[in-house]
Amino acid sequence: MPPAPAYLTLQPSEQTLVTAAATIYAAYISTGKVEAGQEKKWMDLAIQAAFRLATVIDASVMADKEVG
Repeated sequence: MPPAPAYLTLQPSEQTLVTAAATIYAAYISTGKVEAGQEKKWMDLAIQAAFRLATVIDASVMADKEVG
């Protein structure tokens, strides 16, 4: 019997961070930084970088809904 499919529901902000982290991780791969067995390390670094970018942007930019 095959394993049950996994379901994941992400909030819009989480979806945005996943996209950013995936883009950063892909850059690490395409530049040859990710060696076999080191994937988790580089994924973690990509996630941290995406979160840091989001944090800096949030602190620097006032969204339309924040005005008022």
